Amino acid sequence: MPERGQIRIGIGGWTFEPWRGVFYPDDLKQKDELRYASSKLTAIEINGTYYGAQKPQTWRKWASEVPDGFVFSVKGSRFTTQRRVLAEAGESLDKFMDQGLLELGDKLGPILWQLPNTKKFDEADLGAFLELLPYEIDGRRIRHCIEARHDSFRTPAFPALLRRFGVPVVFAEHQTYPAFADVVGDFVYARLQTGSDEIETAYSDKDLDLWAGRLKTWAEGGRPEGLDCADPHHSAEKRPRDVFAYIIHEGKVRAPAGAMALIERCKGP
Repeated sequence: MPERGQIRIGIGGWTFEPWRGVFYPDDLKQKDELRYASSKLTAIEINGTYYGAQKPQTWRKWASEVPDGFVFSVKGSRFTTQRRVLAEAGESLDKFMDQGLLELGDKLGPILWQLPNTKKFDEADLGAFLELLPYEIDGRRIRHCIEARHDSFRTPAFPALLRRFGVPVVFAEHQTYPAFADVVGDFVYARLQTGSDEIETAYSDKDLDLWAGRLKTWAEGGRPEGLDCADPHHSAEKRPRDVFAYIIHEGKVRAPAGAMALIERCKGP
């Protein structure tokens, strides 16, 4: 069996009232929800950081409540990404990075920078933003990924630019926005957003099997067939890659069940 990177699967956030009595036991205290969620999942994408900063003690508390090997992805601030000129985001970026993220220690995963759906591809501007990103702080590697939501990013120049910095493009399966399955850098980040609360596990068994296969293909260094790319003719180096996958659909009541079902499918060969 080919060597493969680690596959981590989870949901967006952990505080969501409709999960109580569905994902969380009825008698579970709210203060224990992160501890419970991290015992069932292998990663969580923190979305609250998109709206505002946290205190260093909060980051430390989160890190203390999850098991070894668990990882948080962190959504970058809207004050950094929702601007006409990304090259001018330096001050906002510094504030975001200085809020205490490193308190997560080895539980800090990739930082997701989600561009607004009105942001068109501008190679010079995006390149300037990538130049601003810190890739190491106090000897610690900082991983970043970019989610683009405008059709103008459907150009080989987009993944080519990201390859210069080793920054992956987020594969976002969405009903409205484009999806880019180009493999860039040494990890893959996927956001699965077309699940349904009408299905107990958000996705059907058939779709879960399909996604488990795709995640394993990415982890083994390949690129799954049938997914759109900005540059379908480019072949990335075949090497094991870590994979971060999050089930985040609109209603999201069934997202934890879907993530747990996908975790089971990704175990073993």
